Amino acid sequence: MKVSVALAAYNGEKYIEEQLRSILSQLRSDDEVVISDDNPSGKTKAVVDSIGDARIRYVEGPGKGVIRNFENAISQTTGDVIFLSDQDDVWLPGKVAAVCEEIKNGALVVLHDAKVTDENLNVTEESFFELNGSAGGFWKNILKNSFMGCCMAFDSSLKEDILPFPSNLPMHDQWIGLKGEQKGKVKLLYNPYILYRRNSDSLTGKPTTLRQKLIWRINIIKDTVL
Repeated sequence: MKVSVALAAYNGEKYIEEQLRSILSQLRSDDEVVISDDNPSGKTKAVVDSIGDARIRYVEGPGKGVIRNFENAISQTTGDVIFLSDQDDVWLPGKVAAVCEEIKNGALVVLHDAKVTDENLNVTEESFFELNGSAGGFWKNILKNSFMGCCMAFDSSLKEDILPFPSNLPMHDQWIGLKGEQKGKVKLLYNPYILYRRNSDSLTGKPTTLRQKLIWRINIIKDTVL
């Protein structure tokens, strides 16, 4: 079972080496990390090149934001299991093995817990699941999303159902999770398998208006149900 990691990068030079080393330590020689860099003129590529690992495949991103950048990375993966990764977290030991075991046992999508940290990796919350009220279920995750990409992996057979991404998605991870709920088994793992770094440059966790949340839900219902 070949593992692919789809990593979306943008000005990731500050933390990406630490993240990549935590990922690569869990991969085998025939696995891969596909990095789609949405600012190829920046410093990320130099850091990636300095690692010098043949399992890393660097590609230029489409320059259309984080959702299309993940779409680009996912579309170029060749593995049987696809993990999603941000550029600034740290994977904890056992993540790849635990998730792959669930995929082997029939899960289409796997979502695991995380420890929330500050930018220096000091733990501020022991469980993102507990903080967020995370749970499975299609309609539950329409109303309040539990699917956070950095804690997700899925069977590559799902690619034909999720790609290309619809044009009005709130975020790619909710879309992937909901398609998994529709198409097969979604498994939640309650062990935290990453340090989820929250810092001033993070693209997630920003406040949104009630109107925007309603629009997002209407759009994703149209894309998944109608």
